[in-house]
Amino acid sequence: MNIHEYQGKEILRDYGVAVPNGKVAYSVDEAVEAAQTLGTDVTVVKAQIHAGGRGKAGGVKVAKSIDEVRTYADEILGKTLVTHQTGPEGKEVKRLLIEEGCDIQSEYYIGLVVDRATSRIVMMASEEGGTEIEEVAETNPEKIFKEVVDPVTGLMPYQARRLAFSINIPKELVGQAVKFMLGLYQVFVDKDASIAEINPLVTTGDGKVMALDAKFNFDSNALYRQKAVVAFRDLEEEDEKEIEASKYDLSYISLDGNIGCMVNGAGLAMATMDIIKYYKGDPANFLDVGGGATKEKVTEAFKIILSDANVKGIYVNIFGGIMKCDIIADGIVAATKQMGLELPLVVRLEGTNVELGKKILDESGLNITSADSMADGAEKIVALVNQ
Repeated sequence: MNIHEYQGKEILRDYGVAVPNGKVAYSVDEAVEAAQTLGTDVTVVKAQIHAGGRGKAGGVKVAKSIDEVRTYADEILGKTLVTHQTGPEGKEVKRLLIEEGCDIQSEYYIGLVVDRATSRIVMMASEEGGTEIEEVAETNPEKIFKEVVDPVTGLMPYQARRLAFSINIPKELVGQAVKFMLGLYQVFVDKDASIAEINPLVTTGDGKVMALDAKFNFDSNALYRQKAVVAFRDLEEEDEKEIEASKYDLSYISLDGNIGCMVNGAGLAMATMDIIKYYKGDPANFLDVGGGATKEKVTEAFKIILSDANVKGIYVNIFGGIMKCDIIADGIVAATKQMGLELPLVVRLEGTNVELGKKILDESGLNITSADSMADGAEKIVALVNQ
């Protein structure tokens, strides 16, 4: 789950991590009022969407008067920002962060991720702040420094100091930088974050170290114990189909293809998408119905797949372990009848009660194409969609 920059800064502020003063605004008048409340000579007007690259897309403006705040707020609110993370369709700006300007001396990058290779949290730092870390990794990888965190001890002060010196934080500000990093790490752990990026971290003319931007992503599997984080969820920034899927505990991600996929198990779902691509097809989604799917759950999964106008055919690929094939078959038949499905439908069943499941499908009288293997099913649905 993603949150907005201003929300991330609110969390950081609660942990004593230095961030500029700012207020969220949903209208031009609110933006002007926020700027007047801040009372600074320079005010930054920042679009709030769940995507990076806002500045390059015209979503961040520096205002030197209240009139400029009004002008920029009117310009950005309602605008569709297209960045490298939004895709060509872009995202509409519906809220702004009105923030005090600061005298920036230097910009740095600080980030935390979960390293799957070591099963540990890694803090990364670079003196190439203000640019995409991917660009730095490609052009100047030697400028990215890392500290692997022992889960028993947590991030140690000496590790934070080593990072601060490595990225050339001024010596007189190292103490502040260490405090910042330790606070950021604590937020990451306490809030079950999966990604935290401060880009840029800045030093200012009045001797401060603070986060000028804040990006957080949280582990969806831990949200049940993160009620305060869930309260920050902005449904307008999420795909409607993904929101609907979450109501039924379905793991769904919308893609750009035309073959809807319904699979049980994340690994099998990934393999199914791969084999569809192998046969020159394009998956329209990732959809894992899980190991304990019911007839009703399968029906809702079909509804979500069919709500995508790009879908021209559906491939159901189920391995019945915990989930029984006859239950899946009942759900497929019910959903097909309920929705009057006319699109090509290919079903591959294997595992527990597979013969009973196939019998249910065969005796349904519906236009369902059976497949003997995952590859056979992928080849068949691609052929049917391309007819």
